[in-house]
Formats: sequence, C-alpha cells, structure tokens
Amino acid sequence: MASGSSTKLWGGRFSGKTDPLMQKYNESLSYDRRMYAQDIRGSQAYAKATCKAGILTPEERDAIIEGLEKVREEWATGTFVIKPETDEDIHTANERRLGDHIGTHISGKLHTGRSRNDQVATDMRLWLRDELDNIEKYLIEFLKVTAVAASDQIDALMPGYTHVQRAQPIRWSHWVMSHAFMFLSDLERLRELKKRVNKSPLGCGALAGNPFNLDREFLAKELGFDGCIQNSLIGVADRDFVVETLQWATLMMNHMSRWSEDLILYSTAEFGFVTLADAYSTGSSLMPQKKNSDSLELLRGKSGRVFGQMAGFLYTIKGLPSSYNKDLQEDKEPLFDCVTTVQNSLQIASGVVATWSIHPNKMKAALTMDMLATDLADYLVRKGVPFRETHHISGSCVQAAEKQGLSGIDQLGLEALKKIDNRFEADVLEVFDFERSVELRSSIGGTCRASVVKQIEELNKFLQLG
Repeated sequence: MASGSSTKLWGGRFSGKTDPLMQKYNESLSYDRRMYAQDIRGSQAYAKATCKAGILTPEERDAIIEGLEKVREEWATGTFVIKPETDEDIHTANERRLGDHIGTHISGKLHTGRSRNDQVATDMRLWLRDELDNIEKYLIEFLKVTAVAASDQIDALMPGYTHVQRAQPIRWSHWVMSHAFMFLSDLERLRELKKRVNKSPLGCGALAGNPFNLDREFLAKELGFDGCIQNSLIGVADRDFVVETLQWATLMMNHMSRWSEDLILYSTAEFGFVTLADAYSTGSSLMPQKKNSDSLELLRGKSGRVFGQMAGFLYTIKGLPSSYNKDLQEDKEPLFDCVTTVQNSLQIASGVVATWSIHPNKMKAALTMDMLATDLADYLVRKGVPFRETHHISGSCVQAAEKQGLSGIDQLGLEALKKIDNRFEADVLEVFDFERSVELRSSIGGTCRASVVKQIEELNKFLQLG
C-alpha cells in the first residue's frame, strides 16, 4: 500500500503519495539488512562524536547507544519487525526502531549533520572489511590444505602439459604448487585491497561536510579505520573499493576456474590421475555409472558470475556525475553476492583438496619416452654441442623411432642412436629415466624434489608471517 510521503525521512518536501511500484523499486532493506550490525556500530560511534561536539548530552548519547543495542539484539534474534511503509533501508529501519525504544525526541537528534550518503558508505566499508577478513581466513586455509597435499603427494610423477599436449615429466606436487602460487598472489593483493577499504567517510555529510565541528578522526579511530577520506565529495561518491573488490574476486575466481579445469580433465577416465570424494561429486539422473565433478564445474561456472558482477557495476558507475547519485544503490547486490560466492568457493575448494585421491600409477602410465626428447638433446649439450644442433638431432631420433613403429626413443638402442650421431655414448641410455629427468630440473622453481620442497616451505613461511 502506498503511504504518505510525510512518513519518510525525506517526506517534508513532498505532499503526494509514492507509487507502490516506485516504493518497491526504491527500497533496499530486502538486501542491505545484512549490514544491520555495521549500521548500528556506526550510529553508536556517531552518537559519541555528536556528544563530543555538544549536540547530544551524555544522557542522550547513552540512551541512543543502549537503544541501538536493543535494536541489534532484535535483528540478531530475528524479532525485528519491518514496517515496509517507512523502512526503506537499513538506516531508516534502525532509526525508526530506535525511536520506538527511546522516543523520537532523542533519536531524532542522532542524524544531525549526517546523511544516508555518508552513512551507507560507512556501513559498506565496515561490512566489507569484516567480510574480507573472512575471505582471507578461507583463502589461507585453502593454501594450507594445498601445501599439505603437495608435501604428502610429492613422490608422484605425471606428464606436464603445454597446449594440452604431453610435454615433460613433472611432479604432481609441482602442478599443485603452480596453482598455489597464483592463489598466494591473490592473498597478497587481498591484503593490499583491505588497506584501501579501511578508510572512513563518516562525517562527510550529504556531500559538503559536517557543519558541527565533528571530530572525524575520533570517528575513524572509534570504528577501527586507518584514517579519514580527505574530501567529502568523494567520500560519499567513492565506490572504487567496491569495484576493486569485484576486480580482485574476478581474478581470484579466474584462477579458481583454471585450477578447476585442470582437475576436471585429470579426473576423467581418459586421464584418471585423481578422484574426487563423493562429498564433492554428483551422479546422473539417467546413467547410474556416472560420477560427475560438479563441485569443480560449479567453481568454474561461478567465475563467470563474478566477472559479470564486476563488469555490470563498472558500467553502472562509468558516467556518473560528481557526488552521490541513486545509481550507487546498485553497488550492494553484486557485492553481497560476490562475497558470498567467493567465501563458499574457497571452502568448497579446500574440501576438494583435503579429500581427493590421486592415482600415481595412472600418472606414471601416462608418461611416454618421447617426453624425454629434450633430455636427449640436453645430453649432447653437456658434451659441448650447441642446443640448436642437439634439438635437430633429438628430433631425428624421435622420427626414427616413429618410422620403425617403436614405442619410444629408448627402444632405438645405442647402435641406432650412434648412427644418427656418433657423439652418443653408452651413458646415453641413462637419459631414459623419468625420475632422473625430473631431478635434473633443480634450479629455483624447478620440478625436482628439493625445489618443490622449497616451494612448499616458502608458501608455509609466507602464511606464518602473514
């Protein structure tokens, strides 16, 4: 039912009723209610600051703080009763209910010098700061689980791929750590992002600042911010922290998608390198034999969801004029959904890693001697032959084995190798060993055991220092 505009905070200017559809179109309480605790915390700090500025008496300040605690408890216990005709958003809902508890004569003073413009910007930064802490916790847990898996499964050798073609032998743990370092970069970027989120806009008013000599530094400190946004116009209009969060999430979920794609392939019967636990798989409604890696497919799919949220919100704000515009109300739904998606995704990914089973025998069976062609070239390099020449010689060996229908270049034998190039000697047969090949890659970042162990140690060291 449409209500008279006089029941709204901004109603004094209006005499007509709001179109019911417009009222529904305008409201945001259905989704911004999740910020109830942050809105109350910000209002309690604002009550302290306005008392400090002489607007509220200490008794009024205390009444507001205590009344807001009652409102918080109602939200927490699910007993808060929403009044759609007045409660447009979390701010008006909390202020209206505060008035019910302590009377509007006192509650009506709380908003002095404050606008919903700086209030919502504050709430969002407080809420996002809390949620980014949770995301960091889930990301660290994912990295820890990954490090444990890499350490426990370091003996397994598998084909490394380029262009989705078997290339050179590597350790399974080397593949595991390749993704871990992408997620580690995400963790570093997340910590940088948190610094930019943690700035206070409270006290900027609607756009021009506060006229009551409000101590904004006190407010910032009270709310745990690192400092104040220094310009009131940008304080109420800035949503870069939302954009940057969506961008960070897009990149992180892109990494999650690539990780998932590898595992989806490796879990197929054609590869058979890894099996997901039943807890992270589903079956087919038609084919009883199917075990689908739906957890990974959903992770891959939700990366597109997050990217769409980022692109959509960027498009929303790209042409906005200065200061606050109602378009900015479109910041919350994509941000809220993105945060939920990221938190759930990281927890699912941790579960996948903690419960997967790898199959080293199938990995080993997928290794083929042609993958040691580079090692064969390197053998002659160590005898002083230029690599460009050895590359050609090794290719001739591969071609010779193929023409003879042999299973690999190791089947050519010493005499056949010497006919291709007389610099091959008896020790060339030592080249045809996958473990040896892997262990030769001993430089920093390589796939030998010591190098992979070092990678795991570096990851764990970073997580401990963080």
